[in-house]
Amino acid sequence: MAFGISKQELQQWKQKVAKGDIAFLTHYWYDKRFPQFHTVTKVGCSDIQRLKDWCISNGLNPQYIHHRQPYPHFDLIGPKQTELLQKYKLEDHITRFGLS
Repeated sequence: MAFGISKQELQQWKQKVAKGDIAFLTHYWYDKRFPQFHTVTKVGCSDIQRLKDWCISNGLNPQYIHHRQPYPHFDLIGPKQTELLQKYKLEDHITRFGLS
């Protein structure tokens, strides 16, 4: 369940993913397996090979891609989440969700 984003933001992410673009969506999140983390960034792309290449180029294992059609994505949490949001100049995600 995504918290802290608007329906419009979700729709924009879905549209970019469906087009085959790499798209980022950060939202509040809770998973009892990771109680220390309160946000997730979903990096989505309908072009699976492009998403795999993106993972590899960023030191991530593409085995962990969620192949959920029509919006395949990779979940970023923790320090790697902040690192990659900074790398891709998405400081607004960092500020908005209190990441550092």
